[in-house]
Amino acid sequence: GSLGERVIGFCDLRLPTNKYPKGYQFDAETMNFPLENLRFLGLMSMIDPPRAAVPEAVAKCRSAGIKVIMITGDHPITAKAIARAVGIISEESETVEDIAQRLGVPIDYVNPRDAQACVVHGNDLKDMTSAQLDGILKTHSEIVFARTSPQQKLIIVEGCQRQGAIVAVTGDGVNDSPALKKADIGVAMGFVSIDAFCFHYNFLLFF
Repeated sequence: GSLGERVIGFCDLRLPTNKYPKGYQFDAETMNFPLENLRFLGLMSMIDPPRAAVPEAVAKCRSAGIKVIMITGDHPITAKAIARAVGIISEESETVEDIAQRLGVPIDYVNPRDAQACVVHGNDLKDMTSAQLDGILKTHSEIVFARTSPQQKLIIVEGCQRQGAIVAVTGDGVNDSPALKKADIGVAMGFVSIDAFCFHYNFLLFF
């Protein structure tokens, strides 16, 4: 994770054919299959590296006075590693966790205002008030939101707009539609379904 890779665990379970015949429709949402007594098979590490042009694009945005915020569904450790790799978190910047590790003290002993960068977990964002989110957006110049839901993406956009910012959002999936619609500028990227986005964008980029 700290190298920007995703680690996935694999397991299996032998199921009785009388209960799970050939062609049985497994449903991950309703969990219509057992999850106990699984046999662990191993781990696999995968990486989806950022495009080579991303660091330069981030640097150009910064030089133009644009604040770049990363919002992802990745684990915070993975998200932080990728953010550092592309310059969203600068090499010299520290998070509260970095400062605590450097000083050898508990995180609670560190003043959040001393950290230029910040990585926020979706679970923490879920319990935040609007005022607390506003405080993060005001205090930190380099921000990463990890393990976020589509609704939380929308909340982050609204928080940035409360700061008086003109907000541009990029998205490449249907889950990004609410945030794209709310943003001042919505940019749909990649091979997306135009109908799925319901035209909630200002620009559409194909590559």
